[in-house]
Amino acid sequence: MSYKFTYPREKYDETSLDKNLILKLILKHQALIEPLKKNKRYYDGKHSICERERDKNAPNFKTVCNHAKDISDTATGYFMGNAITYKNTGGADIEQLLVAFDKANVDDTDSDLALDMSIYGVAYEYVYAKEGDTVLQTKTLEPEQTFIVYDDTIEQNELFGVYYYLRKDDVNDIGYWYATVCTEHYIYVLNIENNITLKQTVTEEPILHNFNMMPINEYQNNKENIGDFEQQIGLIDAYNNLMADRVNDKEQFIDAILVLYGTYLSDDDDGKAAKALRELKLLELPADAKAEYLTRTLDETGVEVLRKAIKEDIYTFSHVPNLTDENFVGNSSGVAMEYKLLGLEMITKVKQRYYTKALRKRIKLFCNYLSLKQILVDADSIVPVFTRGLPKNLVEIAQTVINLKGTVSQKTLLSLLPFVEDPDEELKNVREDNAESIKMQQELFNNPKPSDNTPPDEEGNARDEEQDGVDE
Repeated sequence: MSYKFTYPREKYDETSLDKNLILKLILKHQALIEPLKKNKRYYDGKHSICERERDKNAPNFKTVCNHAKDISDTATGYFMGNAITYKNTGGADIEQLLVAFDKANVDDTDSDLALDMSIYGVAYEYVYAKEGDTVLQTKTLEPEQTFIVYDDTIEQNELFGVYYYLRKDDVNDIGYWYATVCTEHYIYVLNIENNITLKQTVTEEPILHNFNMMPINEYQNNKENIGDFEQQIGLIDAYNNLMADRVNDKEQFIDAILVLYGTYLSDDDDGKAAKALRELKLLELPADAKAEYLTRTLDETGVEVLRKAIKEDIYTFSHVPNLTDENFVGNSSGVAMEYKLLGLEMITKVKQRYYTKALRKRIKLFCNYLSLKQILVDADSIVPVFTRGLPKNLVEIAQTVINLKGTVSQKTLLSLLPFVEDPDEELKNVREDNAESIKMQQELFNNPKPSDNTPPDEEGNARDEEQDGVDE
């Protein structure tokens, strides 16, 4: 869903919210979320084939081949299979920020956000501090219940974000929307009656959040907020129908009609003869009679060709490769593998660009909050580093590092190794190891004193050259 909610900035006052305005936005959002719900249903395996009805006497297998889940899981694993790391291009220490990230479990949140992006085309994150606690937390919010409102300027600046859900009072037959509204400085927790004609006032007190930014963050999958398999749902339905019909045809072949020529089973109508035939598997016929099954020929070859064509189109148009395909069998060089994953890499770069944009806002939210504790970190100097979730050819990488030695810095060479998370720390450890090795060599091969090199006398005692000089 690529729709953006906007509202004139001159009419907006974060200290004076209008419940009726929030209710109108919620109802409008509810009217737009059917595509989001459909995407989630397909990821969960609840495809349209599950609702297909046929004649009650005909077999009706509802075969679900969940390519939607496979596409999203593969794209998410490739994009966010490895945790994001951070480089600091400034002079300030970012250790406290990284500790805050660890306490907030941002790695888990990143993985959940990447999956929501792949399914819905958009994902939302809420940064907050628990009541009575100063430690920040991050949480993903359901796109079906979250939206952000922007101003109507060309910059489309954020005004406020809304996370809501419906609470029902069946006793009084009243529905309430429970909405958390986050502005630049405040958080409102509102109970809004589901009645558009009722004039409602805000009696709830706002809570100051101290972020100096709206703490709900939006992550886009691409410019149009399209899910990774959303445009292939028609092909997925066609594949499901083909497979279901294939199984149904097999079942109908098993239940084929028996045709008798020149005789009949029985004179009675109670079905005893047919029942005996099914149990005994024996049929006695006169000499001039015959029996055969009435079946239709199944074109397995044509069906198989069509199945492969549809499956190939599903993965081709989604740009997510089928990793079980024969093209991925066997050993491939790094360059060959990159060509096979070119389409996936292109859509992942788009994901990364939009994710980085939202990630910078998260970094600023954390830095603004840490500044309250006199922990100053320059958010603009922090660069997130993404690592693709792809098996690495360590031998090939090691050979590349050896060939580049003397051409690029040691830090750059260490950053090429996938098992090195922090090149700066690793470089420090290498220098310490080298210094320790040199020290041990010096102790082991320390040159002896000159007197120790004096040849012994006839009695086996070393001569004292200075004493010899005196004696002379």
